[in-house]
Amino acid sequence: MAAANTIVTLNIGSQRIAMAAFDVSKSGLLTLLKYDSTSILADPAAEMARLPQIRVAISELIDRLGISKTTKVRYSISGQSVFTRFIKLPPIEDDNIEQLVAFEAQQHVPFPIEEVIWDWQLLDSNSSEKEVALVAIKGDSLNDLNDIVADTGLKTIDVDASPMSLYNALLFNYPELEGTSLLIDIGAKTCNLIYLEGKRMFTRSVAVGGASITTAIAKEYGINFSEAEAQKCNNGLVALNTAHTSELSDDSAALAMVIRNALSKLPAEIARTTNYFRSQHGGRAPQKIFLSGGGANLPYIDKFFEDKLNLPVERFNPLRGLSVGAEVNIEQLNAEAHMLGELVGLALRAEGRTPLTIDLVPEQVFHERETKRRKPWLVAASMLLIAGWAVWSWTNMGRKGLSEEGLKIITQQVSERDRYARPLDKLAKQEAQLEVDALQLSGEQAARTDWIDLLDDLALHFKSDKVWIVDFDPVVGFVRSDIDPESSGEETANILQSVIKSDYAAIKSGESAMAQINMDALSNGDKPQRAQVGKTPKSPEITAIRVKGFWREKNGHKEVDELIDRLRNGSKYFNVMPTQQTIIEKPTDLGDAYAARFEIILPLRKPLSMKYSSAISK
Repeated sequence: MAAANTIVTLNIGSQRIAMAAFDVSKSGLLTLLKYDSTSILADPAAEMARLPQIRVAISELIDRLGISKTTKVRYSISGQSVFTRFIKLPPIEDDNIEQLVAFEAQQHVPFPIEEVIWDWQLLDSNSSEKEVALVAIKGDSLNDLNDIVADTGLKTIDVDASPMSLYNALLFNYPELEGTSLLIDIGAKTCNLIYLEGKRMFTRSVAVGGASITTAIAKEYGINFSEAEAQKCNNGLVALNTAHTSELSDDSAALAMVIRNALSKLPAEIARTTNYFRSQHGGRAPQKIFLSGGGANLPYIDKFFEDKLNLPVERFNPLRGLSVGAEVNIEQLNAEAHMLGELVGLALRAEGRTPLTIDLVPEQVFHERETKRRKPWLVAASMLLIAGWAVWSWTNMGRKGLSEEGLKIITQQVSERDRYARPLDKLAKQEAQLEVDALQLSGEQAARTDWIDLLDDLALHFKSDKVWIVDFDPVVGFVRSDIDPESSGEETANILQSVIKSDYAAIKSGESAMAQINMDALSNGDKPQRAQVGKTPKSPEITAIRVKGFWREKNGHKEVDELIDRLRNGSKYFNVMPTQQTIIEKPTDLGDAYAARFEIILPLRKPLSMKYSSAISK
C-alpha cells in the first residue's frame, strides 16, 4: 500500500502502459520506490478494444505495485494523441498574451475550439518575439480515457503530454548539456522528436514507430500482426551494412533488412524537422542524440542513427538525478531505464521542479477543481450564517415572543430543506445503483478481449509449417480428473457439448449461433457435476477448447506433441494436461494420404461464461 505522500505516476502509451511510485527524502532527493509495465495490443485492426485493454492493464499494475485504488495519480498520454504547435507572438505586454493565444488557438487547432481541451505556456526565446507552446486534444478522447482511469479507482490530478514530460526529465537529468540535443522517443505508433537548447524546447511527432516495423514484417512474410510482433521482439535487429548482414544467418539478415527499410524514412524526417527548427524558430542543429521508448530496444538501432545522422548516440537515462529504492530490480532497471522518462517527468512536476507544466484538464477533473475552489467560500458563508443566527438569538433571549418567532422561522427553513433533501437522497441511491451497473458493464466490455487473447496465445505457441488448425470449438462439460478432488484417481467421464451450432455457417442474420446446452446432462452426470458442488448451474461455463486439425510429412505427428508441450509450458490461458490425456485422435502413420487428422482438448485455466458468450453472438 502506497504511503499518503507517495507520488504515483502513470504513462499511457499506444502499446506500453507503465506505472511508478516515487518518494521525496527530507533533503529533497526524489527516489524511485517501484515501477512496473505491461503491454496492450498495438494492432491497428484492434483499435476498438484499446480502451478496455487500458483499463485492464492499469488494474493489473495497481495490484502488482500494491497501490491503493483511491490513490491520486498524474498521467501522460502519447504524443500521437495530442496536437502541438509552437506559435510566435509579437512583443506585447504580458497582460494581453492570454487573449492573443486564445485567438491563435482558434486559427491553428484543426477542430472547433469548443470541442477540444487545450493549454499553453510561454517559452524561453532567443529574440524579442514571444513564443508559446500550444497543446490540444479532442475533448471526447481525453474524457473517455480519463473515465477509464477513474474506473480503476484512481483520482486524476494532472494530465500531461508525453513529449512535455520527456523534455522535463531530460532537462533535469542532463543540466550540463551545451548546444542543442535531440531526444528521439520511439513509441509504438509515433516517434517523438524533442529538441532541447538551453531551456528552449521544440517537439514534433512523426508517424513512424514500432507498429510500422511490425506491419512491414507482417506484410513481407504474410503473417498476422501478433506473429510479426513476436518475430520483431525475439529475433529482430537493425541491419547496418553488407558486412554486418553477411555475418548473420539468411533468415536473420532478411528480417534485419526489413526492419532497416521500415526505419529508413525516419532519418529524412529528422533532417526535415531540424531544418524547420532552425529556419522557423532560430534553433541550431543538434550535436548529440538520445534514444528512448520501446523502439530503442532493437539491437544496433543506436549504430543505425549514428551512421545516418553522423552524431553521437546514447540511451536516455532519466534516473541520473534520482535515487533508487531497495525494492527495485537493478538488472531490470538497467535494461528499461530509457523507457521511464515520462514517469520521472511527471514525478518532477509533482515536486514543482519542471519549467514546462502543460495542464490538460478532463471534464471530471475540472468539476472537482471547481468544487474544491468553491468549498472554502461555502464553508465561510455557512459559518457567517450560523454566527448571524447566534448573535440574533443572543440579543433576543429576553424577548420571548421574538424568540418563538425566530424558532418558527428556523423550523420552517429546516422543513423547507427537508423537502429538498428527500429527492436528493433518492437521486443518491439511483446514482449508487448506476455505478454498480456501470462497473458490471465495464467488466463485460473488458471480457470481450478474452477470445482475442485466447486466439493470440494459441497462435503464439501453436505454429508449425507441418501442422494447421481447421476447427476451434469451445465446449462445456469438461472436468479434469487430475484436479477433481473427488475423483480418487479415477478417470472422469466428460460429457462434452459444443457451444456453437454445427450449422452456424448457414444461420440467418439476427439469429444466435449459440447451441442449446443439455442442462440435464450437466446436472445429472456423475463426475462432471461435482465441479458444480451439487447444484444445477444457471449458466454453464466454457471449460475447454476442442481443437481439430491436420499434420503432414513424416514424423509430422511428433510436431503435434511438441506444440502441445509448448502450450503446457508457456501458455497463460490453457491449463494443458499430459499429452496422452490431451489427444483424442492422432494417428502416427499417413499411409497414402497427404495429411492426417488430429483432435485435442485444451482445458482453460479460467472458465468463460456462456451467458457472456451468448450475448456476443447476438
